[in-house]
Amino acid sequence: MLPFKVPSIFQDFSEQYPKAHQIQTIAKSGGNTARNSIARLWLSEGIPYAFKESPILYEEIRSWIATRLDIDPKEISMTGSGRIGQSLAPSKLGTDFSEKSDLDLFIISENLLNRLRNDFNSWSFDFESGCVKPSNDREEKFWKDNLSRGHTYFSRGFFDAKLIPNYNKYTCASNIANTMWMLKAKLDVTPNAPKVSEASVRCYKTWADFVRQVSINLA
Repeated sequence: MLPFKVPSIFQDFSEQYPKAHQIQTIAKSGGNTARNSIARLWLSEGIPYAFKESPILYEEIRSWIATRLDIDPKEISMTGSGRIGQSLAPSKLGTDFSEKSDLDLFIISENLLNRLRNDFNSWSFDFESGCVKPSNDREEKFWKDNLSRGHTYFSRGFFDAKLIPNYNKYTCASNIANTMWMLKAKLDVTPNAPKVSEASVRCYKTWADFVRQVSINLA
């Protein structure tokens, strides 16, 4: 019987909330297998750094969001600096989580992704046919970019809900936008809760889609 073998690159990597530069070093030198391990374990599981002082609050938030979006609380998790305590974004690498940070939630739900796809298709038709119009040139530029990105994201098994305008007609996207606004507002008045700049949701079809995309980002 052969024992389990821990990859040598992870021998001294035991922190629950590792530093961003540690993750970057292993992600670059450990290859795809190491990046997948980081994505599955450190960047998607356990109690997020933002809620380490009040884990039950994190669970209460997941239950509240799940009820509003008609999903299971277990399908909700968190990434970004709120997950490990530091940002992994290249432009902000190593920046500590603070009240200036975003709360980056993600959801693994094929059903929710399909509802967002229906909203996206409805919005893209309305936009391209002129049924809905941006309020200015700047918004038109964003909409065109969101339209292009949306098609690409869906083909990769995920989507950012904020790419769809918050109009009542697009019920799923609007519900998510309003839920995220309410989440920030509720955190602002909740004792011992993390204060953040804003909250957002990315939805994935499967866990495999999440791991693949995070691994690409780490690379």
